[in-house]
Amino acid sequence: MSDAPHPKENHPMLIVVMGVCGTGKTTLATALSKHLGMPYIEGDDLHPKANIDKMAAGHPLNDADREPWLELIRTTTEHVAVEQETDAAHKGRRGIVVTCSALKKYYRDILRGTYKPKSVPDHLDPPHPNTLPTYFVFIKGDRELLKDRMEKRKGHYMKVGMLDSQLATLESPEGEDGVVVVDAADTTEKQMEDALEQLTKLAGPL
Repeated sequence: MSDAPHPKENHPMLIVVMGVCGTGKTTLATALSKHLGMPYIEGDDLHPKANIDKMAAGHPLNDADREPWLELIRTTTEHVAVEQETDAAHKGRRGIVVTCSALKKYYRDILRGTYKPKSVPDHLDPPHPNTLPTYFVFIKGDRELLKDRMEKRKGHYMKVGMLDSQLATLESPEGEDGVVVVDAADTTEKQMEDALEQLTKLAGPL
C-alpha cells in the first residue's frame, strides 16, 4: 500500500468492494454505504442484458464484454461525484461505494480512471483519475467457503461453476496502491471495522 498524500478533506472518493462471486460484496458495500452516508451502486446492475444472459447460461464474460461495462461504472461514479460537489447540503465525506468483481488489474485501472479501453469510442470523455481517487476493498476468501455460500444462494444468476473460472481469472490486487484487504470468513461488522481503519490510513478521515 502507498503512502501517497491524502486527498483534501471532503474530496470525493470511489470505494470499490471487490472479489470473486460469493465473497459477500453486496452485504459489505451496503454496510459501508450506510455507515459513511455515501450512495451505493451495484455494479452488476449496470451490465447490459447480453452480459447477464451470457452469465446466466453459464458462460464467463470475456474482456470485450467487460470493458464497456467497467467504463460505464467509472463514468457513472464520476457523474455522481460531480453532483455531490455541487450539493451544498451534503454533509460528511463525499464519495460513492460500488460493488464490482474487478478480477484483473487492468479492469481495476479502468475503474481507477487510469486506463481507457480501446473498445470505448474516442469521442467520449477521457478518464479523470485525479477527480475521483479510487480505493479497493478486496474481500479475500478460500474456495470451499465461497462454494458453500453459493450453493445456498437462491435466484442468483451466477452459478457455482463460475466460481472456479473467476478464481482462475483473479489477479490479486494485494500490494497495489489504494487496496485494503478483509477476510471473507469474518463477520460484516469485523470486515467493515478493518476496511474503515485501513481506508482512513490511505485516504484520510472518513
